[in-house]
Amino acid sequence: MRRQLLPALLMTVVLTVLVGLVYPLVVTAVGQVAFKDKANGSLVELDGKPIGSSLLAQGFTEPEYFHPRPSAAGDGYDGLSSSASNLGPSNPDLLKAIDERIAAYREENHLAATATVPVDAVTASASGLDPQITPANARIQANRVADARGIPVADVLAAIARHTQDRQWGFLGEKGVNVLELNLDLDRSS
Repeated sequence: MRRQLLPALLMTVVLTVLVGLVYPLVVTAVGQVAFKDKANGSLVELDGKPIGSSLLAQGFTEPEYFHPRPSAAGDGYDGLSSSASNLGPSNPDLLKAIDERIAAYREENHLAATATVPVDAVTASASGLDPQITPANARIQANRVADARGIPVADVLAAIARHTQDRQWGFLGEKGVNVLELNLDLDRSS
C-alpha cells in the first residue's frame, strides 16, 4: 500500500504546485508583459482615474449621451448579475418589453411612429453588458445628441466614424461603436 500511496501523494503535490502556482504565475506574467491593458480590464481613465472599462456597458440615460443596448443584468449594467433575460422570442413579457422599448426609442430620438428601429436598440445582449451599439443605432441617436449638446450633427457623425470598430479579424461579428469611448470623446471636445 505504501508503494501506491507515496507516488500518489507526490504527484498530488507536484501537480498542485505546477497547476495551482506555476501555471497561473506564468500566464499572469505573459499577460502583464504582452497584453497589459487587456489583462488589467481595459480600463478607461479620465483625469488619471478609472471611470469604467471599454469592455463593459454603462447606463447612460441623459439626452446628451449615446445610449447603450438595454441590459438584463440585475438592475441594469450590473457585472455581478451578468446574464440574459432567458425569455424566448415568443414570450409575451419579452414582446411587451420590446414594444415599450421601441416606443421609447422613437420618442426619445424624435422618430416617426413607423420608423425602423435597430434591433440592438431594443434587445439586451446575452451578457447584458455589451459595450457596443451598431453604427446604424449610433447614427439614429446622433441628431438627439447633437441637439442636446448644441453642436453640429456633422461633428457627432465624425465622432461616430472615429469610434466605429471593424469586425474582429476582418470577418467575425459586425462593426460596432463603443458607447463609453464615444461619449468621452464628445465630452472632451465639447
